[in-house]
Parts: sequence; structure tokens; C-alpha cells
Amino acid sequence: MNILVCIKQVPDMESRFKVAAGGTWFEESDLAWRINEYDEFAVEQAVKLKEQLGDADLTVLSIGPARVKEALKKALAMGCERAVNIVDPASHEKDCFQIASAIAAFAKDKSFDVIFTGMQSQDRGSGQIGVLVAELLGIPALTTAVEFTYEAGSVSVRRELEGGLKAVVKASTPLLVSCQLGLNTPRYPTLPNIMKAKKKELLEIPIAELLTDEARLTTLSLAYPEKKGSALILEGEVGELVDKVIEILKEKTSVL
Repeated sequence: MNILVCIKQVPDMESRFKVAAGGTWFEESDLAWRINEYDEFAVEQAVKLKEQLGDADLTVLSIGPARVKEALKKALAMGCERAVNIVDPASHEKDCFQIASAIAAFAKDKSFDVIFTGMQSQDRGSGQIGVLVAELLGIPALTTAVEFTYEAGSVSVRRELEGGLKAVVKASTPLLVSCQLGLNTPRYPTLPNIMKAKKKELLEIPIAELLTDEARLTTLSLAYPEKKGSALILEGEVGELVDKVIEILKEKTSVL
């Protein structure tokens, strides 16, 4: 089996974000970087599938500048066999269609049986890349998977729906699976596997060799969320608090 897993390197969400001078993205110079959380579930599931089959080839791919190699090396240490960096210093300026187009252009002649992606990225949160790649390749997309089963050329996943509901869907390979929180527990790379990862193949491909499509979406501006509303903290004895709450409800609402 031939497996591809797509990952993205994103800023650590605990970082202090500043809007860049251009006004359409954030300043990257002082940020810490990591593999997108949803993509870690995708890597783990891809490695699990490789281990289940025994005879499988697993490639990990990421689009971005040179720094994404650190994310790729972690995926290699987790169990991927080779890495591909589609080199693009301006990847943050590409829209979802362009990113998906580059991935599809790379994958179209590689005969991948299963492609794994995260459900969405933590920085943009669009949730579009996986389904766009599947559409461009003409294969089924099984999205938001929280359970995964492979047997005899067929994949079955349990999906999260609104309101706590679950749906079970099934399709034959080739196909794409986008991975949701709770699908598995990503492994921590051991020191021996980290050392082995340094010897694994890491291929670089300029984005210009794969991308010919123009953007369908343009980012006009980036801004901090507007502060809305306020909080009122009440202190005192229970009886006093009840009186205060009733008084506030009478003054500020139509409840009483």
C-alpha cells in the first residue's frame, strides 16, 4: 500500500501574536512553531496503518519555507519513511485552493491508496484542504474521522456530526481521510527514532513546479477580535448576592 500524510507547521497557540505590517497575516519572527495538532492524529493513523499492513510505503508532505523541515523530521521520527517539502516561503499568501492544487499535482501520478490530512489547521481553521485535494484527484473524502478501520481495500470511519451524533461511512481505496481530535493518541518520538529520522530521505520541490492555479480567495485584512461586553463580579453573603442579582435583572433585562 502507498500512503501519503499531509501536515502543516503552525505557530504554537500560546505564542503572542502581532499583526504584520502588511495587515493580512501575523508577524512570524518571534513565534514558536509545531505540527498542527489535527495533523499529528493524521500522522499517527498513517503510521498505525503502515504497521497493520507490514508492507506499506509512507510519505509525509508539507508546504512551506525551510523551517517546516523540523515538523517533517518529527513525522519521520514518528514512523514515516520519507518526507517531501514543497518549498514555498510565501505559503501563507496562498489560498486553500492553491495549497490543495499543489498537493494534488504532487500526488496525481504517485498512486496513493490512502491520503491522510488533519481536519483543519489551527491558524486558518478553514477545513477545506482535505476535501479539495480529494475533489481534484477524483477520490472519496471521509472527513472528521474519530475511528478508523481498514480491511481488504476498504476503509470504514466513524465521523463526528452536530449534536453529539456519529455516522459510520465506508469507501474503497483510493480515498482521503481527514482526522479529528480523539482518533488516537499520537506517539512521542523516541531518541533512537529521532536519530534514524536524520538518515531518512527529505526531498525538496519548488512550489513553482507544481502550482499553476491562481488564487480564488484574497485576504483583505487581519485584525484582533473586537472586545464586546463586560463581566460583573459580585461579592458578599448569599442573601446579599441574591438581592443584587434581582436588582441587576430588573435594571438591565426584561426577565423580571
